[in-house]
Amino acid sequence: MKICIVGTGYVGLVSAACFAEMGNDVRCVDAKTDVVKKLRAGVVPIYEPGLEALVWHNHSQGRLYFDTSLEEGLKEAELLFICVGTPSGTDGAADLSQVCNVAREIGRKMYAPLVVVNKSTVPVGTANMVRDIIAGELRDREMNLEFHVASNPEFLKEGDAVNDFMKPDRVVVGADHPKPAALLKTLYAPFARSREKFISMGVRSAEMTKYAANCMLAAKISFINEVANICEQVGADVRDVRVGIGADHRIGYHFIYPGMGFGGSCFPKDVRALIHTARAHGVSPQLLQAVEDVNNLQKLVMVRRIVEYFNPRGGVKDKILAVWGLAFKANTDDLRESAPVDAVKALAAQGMSVHVYDPVAAAGARLEFADNPLVSVMEDQYAALGGADALLVATEWNQFRTPDFTRIKKALHAPAIFDGRNLYAPEEMEALGFEYFCVGRGHR
Repeated sequence: MKICIVGTGYVGLVSAACFAEMGNDVRCVDAKTDVVKKLRAGVVPIYEPGLEALVWHNHSQGRLYFDTSLEEGLKEAELLFICVGTPSGTDGAADLSQVCNVAREIGRKMYAPLVVVNKSTVPVGTANMVRDIIAGELRDREMNLEFHVASNPEFLKEGDAVNDFMKPDRVVVGADHPKPAALLKTLYAPFARSREKFISMGVRSAEMTKYAANCMLAAKISFINEVANICEQVGADVRDVRVGIGADHRIGYHFIYPGMGFGGSCFPKDVRALIHTARAHGVSPQLLQAVEDVNNLQKLVMVRRIVEYFNPRGGVKDKILAVWGLAFKANTDDLRESAPVDAVKALAAQGMSVHVYDPVAAAGARLEFADNPLVSVMEDQYAALGGADALLVATEWNQFRTPDFTRIKKALHAPAIFDGRNLYAPEEMEALGFEYFCVGRGHR
């Protein structure tokens, strides 16, 4: 098929590369000239395992093109995917300005029948809005072209997005006309050879499905974090509790890992957006609000623990903390709404110096903390320990799972580890002589 994808961010670029890998001709359009130049040179501006090789392979094979011109992107296109950002506004609502701008440009530039697909995460009713904008532009041009607007939400995990796209659990398509549904079913057929994965529904239901899925996963994270906090007070161990409840197939083990809360570009934004949508329609979203409130508190759980530890030792001011990990989770360089970033900022605001290290997010970290003289971005995880009074493990990168504890102990002024991801066994840490603080382990 001939496909145009508008937006070469996380969703757009992964979608484009994977569609091209299946033999489709894909033209990516992005308004940023520097981004397009990099992509043409094979440089992928985001970190996602396997993506750069996939982009380079399909670009060199002539199936994947990059341009700044929507007119070029629309040439012979049967499908156009809108994959632009929808960040949170000040009121929590999704900012649809980029989606609207793309819709206007489509209406001004399209010259043949077209199926427009919203892949951006958008509130219920957005497809109707996009349809109205395109129709209005066509009227102004006095052109009568057939077009349809469908919804095809993405369900990609950062850090495993290529695998998620190539082997999806499901493909959700919302369409109010058989033509876009049939076209999308044909497009996705190579991704569902082992079993039927195509789920067709109305456009509004598809838009809602995306938000409901992300909010459900976010709710599981907030739930286990709240249980972990209770465990600490009653003398239970959340590690054991997690195993006990996860064995129930109705609950399962996915997304019940206690830690420092959820972050990234999806869960926080989507929870806020659905809260806003609910209130705009007269619904009081009590559970969703609790999910957000619990997460906001949990993101600073280790900050409170560190402050409590240092209070009898003269406070955190003028102390040095080593932090391993800044990305909101492993296998990504995404710092958006990252709990580790929030923790570093909160401690630096109290006068604590922080040495941070992240295997792939160093460049973003330097920009994030450029104006903060108390935060130093290090090039090596052990170099971050130099002169530090304690270590906070904040992201679950594999290289942090079995470090050299003897080296850590020698480098720190005091052998104190704050484990925000529960990577280590408390019994082993205590046997090695560390003061060890994790999430959800109580003492009686």
